[in-house]
Amino acid sequence: MQKIDISIVIPLYNEAESLPELETWIRQVMELQGVSYEIIMIDDGSRDQSWQVLEQLAAQNPNIRGIKFRRNYGKSAALNVGFQAVRGNVVITMDADLQDSPDEVPELYRMIVEEGFDLVSGWKKKRYDPVFTKNLPSKFFNWTARRMTGIKLHDFNCGLKAYKNSVVKSIEVYGDMHRYIPVLVKWAGFKNIGEKVVQHQERKYGVTKFGIERFIRGPLDLLTVIFISKFGKRPMHLFGMLGVISFLLGFVILVYLSIVKLAYQTYGITDRPLFYLGILAFITGTQLFVTGFLAELITRNATDRNMYLIEKELN
Repeated sequence: MQKIDISIVIPLYNEAESLPELETWIRQVMELQGVSYEIIMIDDGSRDQSWQVLEQLAAQNPNIRGIKFRRNYGKSAALNVGFQAVRGNVVITMDADLQDSPDEVPELYRMIVEEGFDLVSGWKKKRYDPVFTKNLPSKFFNWTARRMTGIKLHDFNCGLKAYKNSVVKSIEVYGDMHRYIPVLVKWAGFKNIGEKVVQHQERKYGVTKFGIERFIRGPLDLLTVIFISKFGKRPMHLFGMLGVISFLLGFVILVYLSIVKLAYQTYGITDRPLFYLGILAFITGTQLFVTGFLAELITRNATDRNMYLIEKELN
């Protein structure tokens, strides 16, 4: 497979209006830089004319490659498929809504090639988003992610990022984990993670594709990432440890009650509330231990977490 300089991966969903302008902007920047490039656009089950527009653009620009999902799988699925398809030495991701500026690409490319970063994440320091529905929740989630992961980034979820090719080939983005790709990159063993302040554009066409559910998914995704990064390959270390502690606690309580009963014989064991706490701890410990054991079996046999039905592909 022939390597090129830059691969630009763009997930899209109902962005027919913005695609021609985005393609023109990227092409002008790339031609000015004189680098070889490809644009991989993943149509995540759009219901508008996005795929038809993409076909027209690909006919005019041979550097465009298109992938179309049969239905909407989400941004993580689109990124993961794009990462599998890239051929560039440096991989750039950006959103299709024109809020990410292609003018940032040359500097991001330079930081990867010349400064040796594994990942450079964009930081939208000045945002043109609603304060209460996007800005404040984003600041809170980013603050929480920094505290829990130890990665000093201001904007984990910025769509504009640059990677070494080896990085995107080493990670698997699934579920809604696109919000915390830097955590997945660190977990994969890549420690040189940088940040760059990038320009954020006001939305020109359409509406945001993310609803109120992100307020629930965000914290849950963070907890999932933390769990996976620490125990994803060894779930028994968490569930087994908790199970043993709970099991031993229940065992000690029941032994204590048995000794008291035999020594004093003043009341029945089942007359004391402590008995039920001991039984609960005993049973919970057993269940946690079995959960850890089953999770270990699943982890060692899970090879199909990413299953996508691709309807069409260009080039």
